[in-house]
Amino acid sequence: MPALTAAAAAAALPAPGVVRDASLLSRKAKAAIIVQVLLNEGADIPLSSLPDEHQTELTVLLGKMRYIDRTTLHAVIEEFVEELAGVGLSFPGHIAGALDALEGKISAQTAIRLRKEAGVRQIGDPWKRINALDVEKLVHLVSNESIQVAAVMMSKIDVARAADVLAKLPGDRARQISYAVSMTTGVTPDAVDRIGLSIATQLDAEPPKAFKARPDERLGEILNFSTSAARETLLGALEQDDAQFADRVRKAIFTFGTIPNRIKPEDVPKITRDVPAEVMSTAFAAAENDEDRAAVEFIKANISKRMAATLEEDAEALGKVGTKTGERAMTDVIAVIRQLIDSGEITLRRPDEEDGD
Repeated sequence: MPALTAAAAAAALPAPGVVRDASLLSRKAKAAIIVQVLLNEGADIPLSSLPDEHQTELTVLLGKMRYIDRTTLHAVIEEFVEELAGVGLSFPGHIAGALDALEGKISAQTAIRLRKEAGVRQIGDPWKRINALDVEKLVHLVSNESIQVAAVMMSKIDVARAADVLAKLPGDRARQISYAVSMTTGVTPDAVDRIGLSIATQLDAEPPKAFKARPDERLGEILNFSTSAARETLLGALEQDDAQFADRVRKAIFTFGTIPNRIKPEDVPKITRDVPAEVMSTAFAAAENDEDRAAVEFIKANISKRMAATLEEDAEALGKVGTKTGERAMTDVIAVIRQLIDSGEITLRRPDEEDGD
């Protein structure tokens, strides 16, 4: 479709004055009337998703039109409602829209191939996509861009995420970017859009990954369900081969003993609510090392004194429990926490926040 100019939009209008006959209006003018009616009613219309030329034409039409009488307005609305009622099903109308509709339903490899073959990028605001990236990915992008581009990125993403990114950058670069943010006043919207599109293009060019989680996170998940003895044996061997990777795996592991470092105090009551009392008291009774005992004290400190006393009494009544029984109970507690995380009721603190709050 050729680009529509202001002159073309104006040509779609009747002569100036009060319009008293709907037949004098073009379909485009009628569409502008419907948009104005919806805007008057406070509707949130995503007009920014329209192609630029359509946004231009609509703006010109709205700016050039003057008045229409009530009878004409009713006729235009009735015609619009009749056409709307006659629509049985609508489709995106272009490959980019179809790919967006099928996001997550077809394989990533197929989506990337179709985008390349059709010569389309992921539509929508590229900054929303960039802002949704994890902090580590944002740090990587910022580290490989110029100071000026990095400053624009810090200005466009959420404040909390920008703070996390700056905290993970080397001190000198973080200071340079922070200073450059103060110089972004003159950056034009077009420049910001071009930067966003450029970064989104880089993301599209990356080959799809078979695993979403990092290697340390995947191994940490596996070791979460291993016995403590097997876990420590493997980590000890791993430290000899790659100490840095082993350290990242340790941080990724979430066990009963790491509860104080990964769970927010205000979320503890939600955990004791869903974990059966006999399971929690068994986990208490099985706590022998310093980490597990610290976890017990953390849980008791963040629930009611009455519940804490009851769990402690039940644990004392159980006496010494077998290793397998104790580890099974602790694993059950972690499984409940995982369910609460998956449902969105609680969120884990990052391992590097263990000294926070």
